[in-house]
Amino acid sequence: MPTTDWYARPSARSWTCPPAPRAAIGFHAAMPGYTPTPLREMPVLAAELGVHRVLVKDESARLGLPAFKILGASWAIHRALAETPGERLVTATDGNHGRAVARTARLLGLTAEVFVPTAVHPAAAAAIAREGARVTRVDGSYDDAVHRAADTAARTPGAVLVQDTALPGYTRIPGWIIEGYATLFDETDAQLRALGAGPAGLVAVPVGVGSLAQAAVSHYRAPRDAPPPSLLSVEPDTAAGVLASLTAGRPTTVPTGATLMAGLNCGTPSSAAWPLLRDGLDAAVAVTDAESARAARDLAALGLSSGPCGAASLAGARAALTSAPERRAALAEHSTRTVVLLNTEGAEANPHASTGR
Repeated sequence: MPTTDWYARPSARSWTCPPAPRAAIGFHAAMPGYTPTPLREMPVLAAELGVHRVLVKDESARLGLPAFKILGASWAIHRALAETPGERLVTATDGNHGRAVARTARLLGLTAEVFVPTAVHPAAAAAIAREGARVTRVDGSYDDAVHRAADTAARTPGAVLVQDTALPGYTRIPGWIIEGYATLFDETDAQLRALGAGPAGLVAVPVGVGSLAQAAVSHYRAPRDAPPPSLLSVEPDTAAGVLASLTAGRPTTVPTGATLMAGLNCGTPSSAAWPLLRDGLDAAVAVTDAESARAARDLAALGLSSGPCGAASLAGARAALTSAPERRAALAEHSTRTVVLLNTEGAEANPHASTGR
């Protein structure tokens, strides 16, 4: 039964969807500096969680940036400019997506304007600006910044909106961003095979608007030879829009508050992601700042750079597997064999982690 910080739907494991397009995988492999990010085994965490193996997909250094977001941004921009050439990229961000768009714009010789909400730390905004982008602060939430970016792009000749949140009438570019994340999951499958770990049993995914979780559902709910893994979404308790939507059975907007997990500080699920999250997620959990900060410290002690957003996957796995027997029981039995945690950002990506904010 759903509670304020937990939702489970075991029947999701029997739901299937068409496989995700794979064109982005070859595109990324041809990019200068491309190499698969590590899949790191953590026996200490396996013992704590009471599972056979824990492996962390470490996105703390992806193509020169401290987060996975450039996978989606680079592919979507490539596709968008091939259809409609532009000279200015516009987006809204709570951190890593905007920096990825700005980096891609710089590499392509384009200009970029990035709108950031009030909660974005000045150091994160400064990192975007160092990529050469114009950073515009919006007095409001992430959703407010998204609408401001969309309005600006619509009024600016030669501008292309590159947003990972689907809006009414705006779904193609968010869809391409999702396609770009397929590379992360393709790498993970290959690395699990190379390690002899068998297929993933549980995959924990930090969630903002739900784009990465949508990509996880598209990948793992496609027909497979192996038993499908349980998929767990993890959000801040101050911005748990996906959890609230799953509990209500319909897309729901929740007010957002201050959180260390700045990149997950989104109150409204993407309209494109919602149907797949509704049907394909096994469970959703909300975690506190203290829980994500503890997880980041624990990962650092194990030699892995992680910000609170990336460490949220560990905090969520702890909440799902160790806090209450009924939560663990709601996940598939094979979920307790091989657990994959997505560390979506390094410590550098989240200034809140070092300032205590």
